Amino acid sequence: MDRPNKSIQCSVEQCAHHCSDCDYCSLDTVKIGTHECDPSVEQCTDCLSFDAKY
Repeated sequence: MDRPNKSIQCSVEQCAHHCSDCDYCSLDTVKIGTHECDPSVEQCTDCLSFDAKY
């Protein structure tokens, strides 16, 4: 079972790093990025550490 990192909250259950019993990520660090040239709202940001759960 993955150990939750209490410093990284996450609710994306489709990610392989999501701790299934709580809303935390199991990674030590995450990389955040953007898909926009000039991000202005939170929807412009992305978790680049996302790995799809199979």
